[in-house]
Amino acid sequence: MAHLHIVAAPNPIFRQKAVPVVDVDDGIKALAEQMLDVMYENRGIGIAANMVGLLHRIIVVDIQPDGNRDPLVCINPEITWASDETSTNEEASLSFPGISADITRPNAIKLTYLDQQGEKQELDAEGFLAIVIQHEMDYLDGRTYLDHLSKMKRDRLLKKMQKYLKQGHACGDPHCGHDHH
Repeated sequence: MAHLHIVAAPNPIFRQKAVPVVDVDDGIKALAEQMLDVMYENRGIGIAANMVGLLHRIIVVDIQPDGNRDPLVCINPEITWASDETSTNEEASLSFPGISADITRPNAIKLTYLDQQGEKQELDAEGFLAIVIQHEMDYLDGRTYLDHLSKMKRDRLLKKMQKYLKQGHACGDPHCGHDHH
């Protein structure tokens, strides 16, 4: 398998729905591990398969509680419940460098998914973890966090991102190792 890398916007893959994983085989397990590697290389806290150019229903998340790695791999994740209580948080994406926006989402969710052994799992997530999971799951459904904004605000942010990229910035990290040109 070729080395995965972050797909930058604009890209039509962000409007496509990811396809459910039929069998959690060695290829899917290796893909999940590579997604984690890409996430850590880019100092991210979550990525969806669309963000590395693949249309599998897989997200990886690690909010690193207490500064330690604690990766969560969710294959075929599905939110089965969301709280009425919401919170607004600043969100950004490795695929949309140089921009961020305040997004309102449910503050708690219940999630079902398959783990890397193909076993069904349930997770009650709240706060930051719930927000990150919802953010990544948007990608699997052909949406991005910018779709939660008005068209005017979204267009303004996309112009800002294009300007940011034209100025030679990449992800804003001086230690970034991936090629942006």
